[in-house]
Amino acid sequence: MIGKGYLSDYFEGAAVKRLSAVETSPDSSNQHEFNATKALRRIFGEDDRRGIPTRFVWLGGEQEGVSAEGIISWYDARRQHPTRTEYRLYYPGNEVTALMEAGDTFFLATRRDGTAMVIITPSGSTVQNQLLWLFGMESQPDLHFEVQEISGNQDAELDFTVRYILDELGIEPEEPEADALDALIERFGMKFPTTREFSALARTSLPDVTAGHDSPDSVLMAWLEREELLFRRLERHIVSDRLVNGFMAGSEADVDGFLAFSLSVQNRRKARAGQSLENHLEALFQAHGIRYVRGAETENRHKPDFLFPGIAEYRDAAFPSQRLTMLGAKSTLKDRWRQVLTEAERIPKKHLLTLEPAISEHQTDQMQQANLWLVLPERLHATYRPAQQARLLSMKNFFELALRKQNIS
Repeated sequence: MIGKGYLSDYFEGAAVKRLSAVETSPDSSNQHEFNATKALRRIFGEDDRRGIPTRFVWLGGEQEGVSAEGIISWYDARRQHPTRTEYRLYYPGNEVTALMEAGDTFFLATRRDGTAMVIITPSGSTVQNQLLWLFGMESQPDLHFEVQEISGNQDAELDFTVRYILDELGIEPEEPEADALDALIERFGMKFPTTREFSALARTSLPDVTAGHDSPDSVLMAWLEREELLFRRLERHIVSDRLVNGFMAGSEADVDGFLAFSLSVQNRRKARAGQSLENHLEALFQAHGIRYVRGAETENRHKPDFLFPGIAEYRDAAFPSQRLTMLGAKSTLKDRWRQVLTEAERIPKKHLLTLEPAISEHQTDQMQQANLWLVLPERLHATYRPAQQARLLSMKNFFELALRKQNIS
């Protein structure tokens, strides 16, 4: 098995608090300071640390993100006093801090390379919940800093879920055991194979993972993790080769060519992720003997990702609607879950499988009201709050449901 690495390879510690009105109202010099608590000294230490290179990020909803480079400083304002200390955390204003509002969540993370990250998220948002889970913080942020050192029980392995959140932060984890991955993708040279080919390679490269015998929850995650690692490794080779060749148009830099190439890389990642998920689901359905059709057209040209037991039964008015099931599959959900609500009118109870961790309670409440049931691999359930977990289905739960309806005589 290829090793994965750990969160502590990237972060030393993290702190979180809810911002007050005073903290989001910069003074005339546009400077910001927090009066630091003893908790912050656990990750910054006793010595002054000025001018720490820091990446500031504001993350909101889908496609909403602003970043800026800056600094933070940690110092004792009473360093010369014989008995008293007064630690402060300082940072200058920038385009990210200008977006802060009272009630927003302020994350501060120290990194292994001596830099830091400041991340601002709306309170109660999905991205806030994801970061709380990532850094091992269970409670909702208060007005005082809560601190967590990234070590021991709080040192998460870099599995699919952790990598997903790091990607949201713009952090590219290193590929573990690159030589083993290179041996698997050597056959492709400098070209991307079809997503079906890549998905099949991921499955065959894990002979100890048995689709028809092992839990569908663990099987899906194993296949997805392997394909993600393989894809990122091949992508690194291809992108590196393209960068070495340069972006020149005659004697001038080909800026348009560079931008087009960068966009193609991002679009390929997004498109491949969704197709990969569907490919592996299809292989699991086949292994478990579940009848289905993929991408069949229903009313108004809608195409649910999966329809059970098939399109012929769906179009047969005499076939009982209670024996029909539909499943949408979206690797990242964001605000797109409403799309599945109209994809199969004969099926009032919808099911949607996603790989997105820690979706906000506000959104899952809306889904429940719309009679939409979330399906997630069981490992992801722990990223949700206890009240939400009671309404989540595992892959095993969904497979049992589909088989039960299929076998009603």
